[in-house]
Amino acid sequence: METKKRLSKALAAAGIASRRKAEELIFAGKVSVNGTIVLTPQTLVSWETDTICVDKKKVTQEESKLYFLLNKPKGYICSNARVGTKKIISDLFRDLPERLFTVGRLDRDTTGLLIVTNDGHFANKVIHPSANITKEYLVKTNIEPFHEHLVQISKGVEIDGDWVQPVKVTKVRNGTIKVVVREGKKREVRLLVEQTGLKVLELTRIRIGGLLLGNLPEGAYRDLTEADKASIFGQ
Repeated sequence: METKKRLSKALAAAGIASRRKAEELIFAGKVSVNGTIVLTPQTLVSWETDTICVDKKKVTQEESKLYFLLNKPKGYICSNARVGTKKIISDLFRDLPERLFTVGRLDRDTTGLLIVTNDGHFANKVIHPSANITKEYLVKTNIEPFHEHLVQISKGVEIDGDWVQPVKVTKVRNGTIKVVVREGKKREVRLLVEQTGLKVLELTRIRIGGLLLGNLPEGAYRDLTEADKASIFGQ
């Protein structure tokens, strides 16, 4: 019996992107079914009878799922689309044939914990607001942060019309503070810190939910275990 599923769900299951990003690809006109551009994520498709392409490249059926914990190096972009000669995360996984993508993003100058996978359903579960997952960052600043700086950071900042506040802000050692956030807005931690007059010299994500970066070297990655995956939601 032929099984049909929503196009966005099929793309996520095939490891193209998270379901949300798959919807963005569809809305952008980058996805075709049987040679026709489709702009509706809810379109029902079947791997048995339909030919699905993204950017004119045929998408193969669902593949074995891979899950990695990466210590992202500075200078890499969390995108599968290369801009000029800029380095992208997939460069670090070039020996693997599977199409991988990042679960959420870190900006080019931020290092640290990044989840990389080809499981769109898992990625959607991690990044969906209902998961209520916190992320923890270490921030090295140009001058010694004082109590007043921490208070100001704790009050929050306006980003894209929304007022966002960190969950927790603490000083951990000279010139370094720890910031815990929940929203995950673009450049949120940098904006929270720099609105106080402090300059961010280094920014590293060290935790997602209950998953810790640990002592993994920068640029290295390892498989996520089932316990690792469960820890993300068990913070």
